[in-house]
Amino acid sequence: MKKPPAAAALPGAAFCGAGRPGTARPSGVDAIDRGDRRVGARTDRAGCGGGPRLEISRHELEERQGRVRERLCRDSLEGIVFFGSTSIFYLTGFAFIPTERPLAFILPVEGESVMFVPRLEKEHVRVMGAVVDRVVDYPEYPGETHPMRLLADLLRETGLAGRRLAADAAGYGSPWGYSGPTLEEVLDGRAPTLLPKLVEEHRMIKSEAELRLIRESARWGNLAHALLQEYSVPGAVETEISARASMEATAAMVRTLGPSLDPRGGEGAAAGFRGQVGPHSANPHSVTRNARLRRGDVLVTGAGATVWGYVSELERTMFVGEPSAEQKRFFSHMLALQETAFEAIVPGRPCSEVDRAVRAYYEKHGLWPYWRHHVGHALGILGHEAPFFDIGDDTVIQPGMVFSVEPGLYVEGLGGFRHSDTVAVTDDGIEFLTYYPRDLESLICGL
Repeated sequence: MKKPPAAAALPGAAFCGAGRPGTARPSGVDAIDRGDRRVGARTDRAGCGGGPRLEISRHELEERQGRVRERLCRDSLEGIVFFGSTSIFYLTGFAFIPTERPLAFILPVEGESVMFVPRLEKEHVRVMGAVVDRVVDYPEYPGETHPMRLLADLLRETGLAGRRLAADAAGYGSPWGYSGPTLEEVLDGRAPTLLPKLVEEHRMIKSEAELRLIRESARWGNLAHALLQEYSVPGAVETEISARASMEATAAMVRTLGPSLDPRGGEGAAAGFRGQVGPHSANPHSVTRNARLRRGDVLVTGAGATVWGYVSELERTMFVGEPSAEQKRFFSHMLALQETAFEAIVPGRPCSEVDRAVRAYYEKHGLWPYWRHHVGHALGILGHEAPFFDIGDDTVIQPGMVFSVEPGLYVEGLGGFRHSDTVAVTDDGIEFLTYYPRDLESLICGL
């Protein structure tokens, strides 16, 4: 298992522990050492000397579609309709805003692939460089003829309507006021074979290109978090701290990466507290409360960035001023829980074993009253993906999987204690993709 690098070697490390005695923030973004290059040294490539671009190549997208076609062949199916926006993005690179207007990707085993879109998305498909052979649009939803009936006509035209067809859902769905018939209803009672998890299963193992994007996300999450820590002082308001740190980190990200940066659905780098300030940090999924930081507060943070649709997760427990003895005790247990999880992540083991190892620590030290959730989850295109480090998930851990590792302790009236790191599974353990300092002394702010 690879350990996190020493703080002095970390991109943005000059910010870590900002405000502490003996530390000083460098002047200007050009002075922030990111390890492999200097932030602010503009480049239109992903690395020094013209490295790989920050994207998923057309070739890789075509390979993904090829793997789906191979699976359909094995199951004696002749085509599939995808409604899920995440699956459509994964297979074609087309990022869009799902609304009440149905959108579908038709992938036959043989023949042309087709993107079925509302008129307002027609040009967008081409602008985004989506890997698809043909685009067919309809006027609007609900329209004179419901879009699902127009989709059925398209399936008849392609010859798939009367054949062995699969789909990732029974029909289109959206919480944006949508209602409409299922595929079975518009295809004269011929129900497709439902494969809702097909693409999710493919997404579990990340390619080298995907890992590159997640690593880049982690770099900028590190910078955003360092700025967040610097601005976390008594009297500051959480929303203002978050906005300032996120804006400055995103600006540095844009200047550094230049034209090679394509968030593809995201908006750059971000860091914040999501309401986990003071006693409210004991709520694992709090919401922003516009809280004002006070000395003695426990802060649970979150930071990351979107790079070509991929994300990372960095979370830390920080303290405004010196922590109390009780806060130090729970912080120490939280670190031990996370270390326990790191050691348990071994290729070939089931995900459930990681949760069991951590649960044994809770049991041994009488910490069950402060338990709230499982150890972690996969991530990539989405912030939460399968599989999960949960006692009920026996998915086998494999190299190329990427997880958050975030066991926590939540003490009502005192605060929450949770670090989250993004790790990639390797042949013999894990690689840390996030690398912000985890020790207590580095996480005291506002002095």
